Amino acid sequence: MTAHTFRHWQLNRDFQGIAWLTLDRQGESVNSLSAEVLEEFRALLEELQADLPAGLVIQSGKDTGFIAGADIREFEQQDDVATAQAAIKTVHQLFARLEALPCPTVAAIDGFCLGGGLELALACDYRVATAGDKTRIGFPEVRLGIFPGFGGCARSIRLLGGRRAVELMLGSRQLSASRAKTLGLVDQVAPPHSSLRWSALNIIERKPKRRTPSPLEWCSSAPLIRNLLAGIMERTAGRKVRPEHYPAPYALIKLWQQAGGNFQALLDGEVREVSELLMSDTSKNLRRVFRLRQMLSELGKGDAFAGGVKPRRVHVVGAGVMGGDIAAWCALRGLEVTLQDRGISYVEPALKRAESLFRKRLKNPARVSAAKGRLLADVQGKGIGRADVIIEAIFENLEAKQELFAGIEQQASPAAVLATNTSAIPLEQIAAKLQQPERLIGLHFFNPVAQMPLVEVVRGGQSADADIRRGCQFAGQIGKYPLPVKSAPGFLVNRVLGPYMLRALDLAEAGYTVEQLDLAAEQFGMPMGPVELADTVGLDVAASVVRQLSPGSANAINRIQQMIAYGMLGRKSGQGFYNWEKGKPVKTKLKGNPDLNELGIRLVQPLLDACRQCLEDGIVENRDLLDGGVIFGTGFAPFRGGPLHYLDSLNPAPASG
Repeated sequence: MTAHTFRHWQLNRDFQGIAWLTLDRQGESVNSLSAEVLEEFRALLEELQADLPAGLVIQSGKDTGFIAGADIREFEQQDDVATAQAAIKTVHQLFARLEALPCPTVAAIDGFCLGGGLELALACDYRVATAGDKTRIGFPEVRLGIFPGFGGCARSIRLLGGRRAVELMLGSRQLSASRAKTLGLVDQVAPPHSSLRWSALNIIERKPKRRTPSPLEWCSSAPLIRNLLAGIMERTAGRKVRPEHYPAPYALIKLWQQAGGNFQALLDGEVREVSELLMSDTSKNLRRVFRLRQMLSELGKGDAFAGGVKPRRVHVVGAGVMGGDIAAWCALRGLEVTLQDRGISYVEPALKRAESLFRKRLKNPARVSAAKGRLLADVQGKGIGRADVIIEAIFENLEAKQELFAGIEQQASPAAVLATNTSAIPLEQIAAKLQQPERLIGLHFFNPVAQMPLVEVVRGGQSADADIRRGCQFAGQIGKYPLPVKSAPGFLVNRVLGPYMLRALDLAEAGYTVEQLDLAAEQFGMPMGPVELADTVGLDVAASVVRQLSPGSANAINRIQQMIAYGMLGRKSGQGFYNWEKGKPVKTKLKGNPDLNELGIRLVQPLLDACRQCLEDGIVENRDLLDGGVIFGTGFAPFRGGPLHYLDSLNPAPASG
């Protein structure tokens, strides 16, 4: 066996004459396609063309996966459309050389194979992948405001047919190996404990017929059917995103509608459209959001717990909507959970909601049963002494929380994290009756727990640094983004949402309909309007937030209190500002297509002002944390790059010099 080593790649030839090309990008935890990686790949392809192997297998040298995509940091180095076009054409030529190699080529996929990594794999003759939860395959590019531009659009359409390929790219889903095989992206799946190397060798020896779309899929590219499907796709996309906010999905649909299955036209369209999208404000801002997501994810890593051992057991006190859903989410993520409340009748509804979540997310009956087995009713609180993390999620009453934690402290392990899910009460006050007040931190989840990705890790003036780090790591362990915030009324998210919802209520009193207000916010780019948001979080919670943050707003508080008195709590009671059916608000459709942009700006302005004030008050450490927290905690229009970034775009700093 011979070996040839570059900085990022290693080329080995075995005794059968098969070349094994391994990517292990130096200085990085994951493989990505940087300019240097691609240049080395070009040199290696020249070497392989000059001395043709019996077959070529491309694999990863990292445990983290195959290739996570292009190095998006280098996108910022492309100053104009012409530069971006040149870079895309270079990769097109490179992958065309791989595709043209006159020997069998195989991408051996273990772990993540996303974006540019999948585009490289599609340029191979075959793809084999390891089964199991680790492997994830897909095109996430639309989340960055673009679509696949390294030949992935053209090759996926050629391989799968137009409808399947475009839906795959629009959905940005990450598929398991078995699902990818069913779709046609993968040719062979290796069982979890077998050899991926053997699977690659096997497919080189067999040289099976390469997959082509079924006749039915070919029909999807016929002009009449293609136009019909494109219209359906545009309407479907329109229910999620607006073309003026997120142009990439619409550009992709239009390209396929115009080019159909014409491979070269699709490649040319990638060069033209993706380069334009890369230079757009939307893509630049979404790439910023990607970096903010990575920043928050890093806060959830580490070995803050004793011995580096992650928590295994969680005890939640309070089986209401929030507490029950926190418990269900922790059980879904593999932890053993005990759920406590005053009686079993209070816990049973939470267990039923949890079962629905497990069935929706896990699908497999055995996995659903296992998750149910990890979540136990615990009326007497016996799980407190065994828990690694204890989360209080009872009603918002200072005295009740103080009394509860005084009892928990006596029973809990000295190493356990003590956390409150309070949405507004300062931690210093809750911890006042504890013998060791430094142990108390906040873990503030958001409703609905299964959908909202952020957890505020709240630092009281008395909280210990070590416990804050453990809170962050726990949030990361259960798949949430931790945001360290200072204890202050409303923390960050509620403090900026309170004035936003209050402005909406004031405008409703002034004569605007709730439908107008919500549509105005959506036209600005919010995922849902402030009135629907108030109904979603619960009017009792909204009233508490408004009372804490805007005590002078008597009219708004009185209106909400009257609704609460009649049992109108929003989505959880089926009636609030809207009537709710099957978890959806029933809205009166507005006539015409009203332009409510000015109203949207009026609505959002108090939120923006509150963000500036939070930064000045040191609620978070820096601007990036604030922008990330507000995006992932409120859904603030991602295409705008964050509230402070948006304000900067309105008032750019003067050029120096």
